[in-house]
Amino acid sequence: MNKYRILVVDDEESLCEILKFNLEREGYEVTTALSAEEALTCDLGIFDLMIIDVMMGELSGFGFARILRKKSETAETPIIFCTARDSVEDRIKGLDIGADDYIPKPFSVAEVVARVRSVLRRSKRHAAPESQPSPLPVGDGIITFEGLEVNTMRKVCTVDGEEVSLTRKEFDILVLLLESRGTILSREQIMKRVWSNEVVVLDRTIDVNITRMRKKLGHYGNYIITRTGYGYGFEA
Repeated sequence: MNKYRILVVDDEESLCEILKFNLEREGYEVTTALSAEEALTCDLGIFDLMIIDVMMGELSGFGFARILRKKSETAETPIIFCTARDSVEDRIKGLDIGADDYIPKPFSVAEVVARVRSVLRRSKRHAAPESQPSPLPVGDGIITFEGLEVNTMRKVCTVDGEEVSLTRKEFDILVLLLESRGTILSREQIMKRVWSNEVVVLDRTIDVNITRMRKKLGHYGNYIITRTGYGYGFEA
C-alpha cells in the first residue's frame, strides 16, 4: 500500500519539524510549509490529508481552506485545523468550512498522530486502502429524484444535468436524506452518520450545511424539509 501523503502548514518552523518527525515515524510522507502562500505553490492534489494552522500571515488557515474547497482536486481532501484559536465560534467556523477535525493548541503530538489515523480511516477517499466500510451506504452508486442525481461512487451531484459543487459534508448529508426519503432524521442521527463522534459538532453546524445545500440545489432544495423540534427530511 502506498504511503499516505500529509501536508503540514504552520508558521512555527519548530512545530512543523516536530510533526514531520513524528508522522514520518508512523510511516507517512510529510511535506511542510511555513505559510498558506508557500503551501499554494505545492502540488496540492497529491496530498491525502492536510494539517493547517489558523493564525498565519496575510492568508489565514481558514482562507487557505476555503481555497482548497473550491479546487476540484482538493475539494474532498481531509483537513485538520491545529490552532490556539479555540472558541466555540472558531470551531464552528472551521467545521463549516469543511474541516474534518479541530485540535486546540497546545496539544500532545500523540493526540495529533491518533487523530490523523482516525481522519484517514473514516475518510471515504481512503475507505478502500484501509478496508473500512463507507460511512454511508452507496447501493448501486446512483440515487435519483426527478432531475436531481447523486453518484455516490464518483462523488458527483447534478441538477438537471448541471454539476453542483457540494462540500464533502453537504454531499454526505444529501445522500443520507435521499436514502432516508420520507423519514425525518434528528440532528443527532445526522451527526452520527456524517460526523465522527470524536469531533465536536453543534446543531448550528448541521443547520448551516443544510441551508447552504438547499441554495445550491435550486428548486430541489425545497424538498429538504424542517420539522421544528425533530429534524430534517427529504419529502416529495
